[in-house]
Amino acid sequence: MRQLLASLIMLMAAWNASAADTVTQADTDAGREKAQPCAACHGQTGISPSGLFPNLAGQKASYLVKQLEEIRDGERKVPQMTGQLDGFSDQDIRNVAAFYAEQEPALGQADPDEALVAHGRELYRAGDLERGLPACSACHTPTGAGIGSAAYPALSGQKTDYTIAALKAFAEGSRDNDPNAIMRDIAAKLSERDMNALANYVLGLH
Repeated sequence: MRQLLASLIMLMAAWNASAADTVTQADTDAGREKAQPCAACHGQTGISPSGLFPNLAGQKASYLVKQLEEIRDGERKVPQMTGQLDGFSDQDIRNVAAFYAEQEPALGQADPDEALVAHGRELYRAGDLERGLPACSACHTPTGAGIGSAAYPALSGQKTDYTIAALKAFAEGSRDNDPNAIMRDIAAKLSERDMNALANYVLGLH
């Protein structure tokens, strides 16, 4: 657990300089224009009409830049994104990321099942020391806002289906672009009940 937390701190420090440049060097108007084809899956302002696709509105620009660059460069495999970023320059990606980062984020409503909410809250806020699970809030903040300087994503209001699919992909190793395998290590220790509870909790977190 201590080694994992130390890795998180080191990664946060490493991202500080690059993250600072993401927004200052971006043109949000150009990003809005470039993002028009993305609306079919992610909505006009980054709020997806389907649980299959993530909300991007209000997401950390540094996180979006990392994901978009890695998808474009083939480092992260997303079949639905095949060809979508062909021809995007690094500047195009910065512009699109800055556009989505400026949009009003979605506010979700968690399932009121008390047991489900309580389990999700416990894992998110405190983790589970016996299983070596750190609190999600350590990287994603108590309100789910994420940490831009470390390129840790916002989770607040994210679609439950997408959150569960992402956790399963990390657990299975089919998604492997997390630095130092941090999310793969964590997700592999989560049960299906854990994933459902966390996805429900972050949907209503803000």
